Amino acid sequence: MDEATPIIALAPMDEVFEKTASNLQEVAARGGPVVMITARGAPSPHGATVRRIEIPPCDPFIAPLIYAVPVQLLAYYTAVQKGTDVDQPRNLAKSVTVE
Repeated sequence: MDEATPIIALAPMDEVFEKTASNLQEVAARGGPVVMITARGAPSPHGATVRRIEIPPCDPFIAPLIYAVPVQLLAYYTAVQKGTDVDQPRNLAKSVTVE
């Protein structure tokens, strides 16, 4: 594991939250930076240094849409930081113009 590469984890409050939190705790224990995207008020992994992006509590039906927002913003700002032209993604013409 590269200490410079952050682990981004979606951790909704569902039946596998505790398992996800346990895995994040393992990564943090090995020195990996962890960013957990989770619902406001969700517990943090015990003894782990985890940065959190909190989303408002919502119905599980729309949760995938709400969780997608910070992931999309992260992708956008990462591309901008790398100097990639976000308005001209490669392979766009192949997927849009094929009839």
